[in-house]
Amino acid sequence: MITAISNNTLFLVLKSARPRQWIKNLTMYAALVFSGLFFFAPASGVPHFVTVTGAFLLFNFLTSALYIINDILDIRADRNHPFKSKRPIASGRLPIPVAIFAAVSFLAIVFLGSFWLSGFFRLAVLGYFLLQVLYSKVTKHVPILDVMSIAGGFVLRIYAGALVVNLHMSVWFLLTVLSASLFLAVAKRQSERTLLREHLGETRTTLRHYSQRLLDQYTGMFANATWLTYSLFTFQHQFVGPRTKFTELVVSLPQTLQSQKLLMVTIPLVIFGVMRYLQLVYENDQGEAPEVIILKDKAILSTVFALAISVMVIIYVIG
Repeated sequence: MITAISNNTLFLVLKSARPRQWIKNLTMYAALVFSGLFFFAPASGVPHFVTVTGAFLLFNFLTSALYIINDILDIRADRNHPFKSKRPIASGRLPIPVAIFAAVSFLAIVFLGSFWLSGFFRLAVLGYFLLQVLYSKVTKHVPILDVMSIAGGFVLRIYAGALVVNLHMSVWFLLTVLSASLFLAVAKRQSERTLLREHLGETRTTLRHYSQRLLDQYTGMFANATWLTYSLFTFQHQFVGPRTKFTELVVSLPQTLQSQKLLMVTIPLVIFGVMRYLQLVYENDQGEAPEVIILKDKAILSTVFALAISVMVIIYVIG
């Protein structure tokens, strides 16, 4: 009996930790991949991708702790939500003292583990934690600031991945991340407004301040900004990583075909991804959970996979 209760509690803690959301933390690898230094090992002998992977694991514990804390803080509102009321904490299946213990334990792991990494990474962790707490208590109730806070979380993830190995990020890459983050955040509100049309006053009051026309404007604006800034990033991208055995061949090619220019071939993939995401948001009301779309929609999943493979081949094989 005790074992059964224990296993059930662990399952409920894991469910509240929302491991499916960890897919968002994969964005921490973005700066490293585009830097050309994915396999680079500094004088310390630890390859960059190993260091970023350690930071990624710590961020998983951090985001899980914050999800649990958010569920505790929002327990009353979640009980009136048609979907969130089924969560372990809101439904009462997971006792609050147990949830608090789990969140504190996760934060302790992050605190202790971060001392093995860069001091600036610890600042990014602290900034992300404060941003999410502020979002839970204040900004998610303020129109526009709620969307910017969601986008800020994505940006801080990218920065954390870059800071932990001291990478430079171009301004166009940063603008691409910011545009894509705002696009995902607005699309989330777009779907929430559709799904919760009958519960706007009971669940998320900020949705009452977003008319359908306004959300359409925001969605179109940031969708366009996403693929345009990415296009400009590929035009301006400069490869700085160590050369491969294909260097001699690439150098002999016209500049139009060299690796920096070849990144432009990935632009259609980004445009298709944005268009498909818009289709899912407007036709299927699926923008509320980006991680679900990435994992379950075959077209989006295939596009992300093709984009990742293309970038890796262009930078690390051809470059």
